[in-house]
Amino acid sequence: MQQLQVTELTTFVQAHATQQPVLLDVREPWELQTARLEVPGATLLHIPMRALPARLQELNASQPILALCHHGGRSAQCVAFLLQQGFAHAYNVAGGIDAWSREVDPSVPRY
Repeated sequence: MQQLQVTELTTFVQAHATQQPVLLDVREPWELQTARLEVPGATLLHIPMRALPARLQELNASQPILALCHHGGRSAQCVAFLLQQGFAHAYNVAGGIDAWSREVDPSVPRY
């Protein structure tokens, strides 16, 4: 499984700008309201993990998909699912939004 560290996220998005990266947030709605991550150049798409199979058609397999959750566990499961579905450019954001808050932007609330 391909993983990105939170410290690599912005650089990765910039380097793949022509492919229009998607930041796939698989957390629950309440989590998104608590802490939100925006990376310039990436399109934010919120699909809770449980809804991903039913909403798979909203994703484009040719775009880099950067899956994000709280700590990286749920997003890793989603990336494994996406890889099985033929999404070769799916990446797990290791450590999730918690790592982002600790290592990149402390203004993002931790929960």
